[in-house]
Amino acid sequence: MLQDLSQTDDVRTLTRWIDESDRITVLTGAGISTDSGIPDFRGPNGVWTKNPKAEKASNIQNFISDPEVRKASWRDRLDNRAWSADPNDGHRALVQLEKRNKLVALLTQNVDGLHHAAGSSSTKVIEVHGTLREVACLECDYRDDMQIALDRVRQGEEDLDCPECGGILKSATISFGQSLVQKDLLKAEAAAENCELMIAIGTTLAVYPIAAVVPAAQRVGARIVIINAEPTEMDHLADLLIRESISEVLSIVVQGAKNLPPKQDS
Repeated sequence: MLQDLSQTDDVRTLTRWIDESDRITVLTGAGISTDSGIPDFRGPNGVWTKNPKAEKASNIQNFISDPEVRKASWRDRLDNRAWSADPNDGHRALVQLEKRNKLVALLTQNVDGLHHAAGSSSTKVIEVHGTLREVACLECDYRDDMQIALDRVRQGEEDLDCPECGGILKSATISFGQSLVQKDLLKAEAAAENCELMIAIGTTLAVYPIAAVVPAAQRVGARIVIINAEPTEMDHLADLLIRESISEVLSIVVQGAKNLPPKQDS
């Protein structure tokens, strides 16, 4: 028999904490999008676990210095699962959290754009690692829709250059070795320092500097909740650890305690 998560103490506790909090900051990682068919990176079935060469392309120096890495990256972009993925119940639950006027900010390490697709406001979502939906030139300020670039790949181009300056084009994502956008990082830090409850979802909390928002929130007295299938590097900071389905848990906890079924005797 499947467990009714609404009956578990941890889920009921988080539901109550959400009810009690007026300032909630959420940090999401790849784990929230796995139910949409997008694999994570470091999990048992992760992109980098199954294909270590894919991790090489995520390093900016490798991308810049090796044309073959760039060509392989553009080929992979054609079949990226993000193009056919839809938001799942976890993404939609965070929209409901925003509608309850409890969300300070939705910080995401994800580049798939699914928070926007679910209906989260652009004023709340901070894509700290950029977006796969656009391309950017590494030499000038040129940016454009990713699908326009992919049309060039479909027409036979292998290593795309900027149509304005001839520089190297890449997805508008932050690769390893690239600096985060400073204004986004400052917004993320401010959101961490202005929350009563920090919920980290689907992230191993191993990538800095964004992972630092969790201890930053703890320092100002915020409760820390981590929802992730695997252990994280900051489990020791958590007031509550939940190892259940992200989509299922979020769908329950955002509804409020008044909508929970009565607690049943075990």
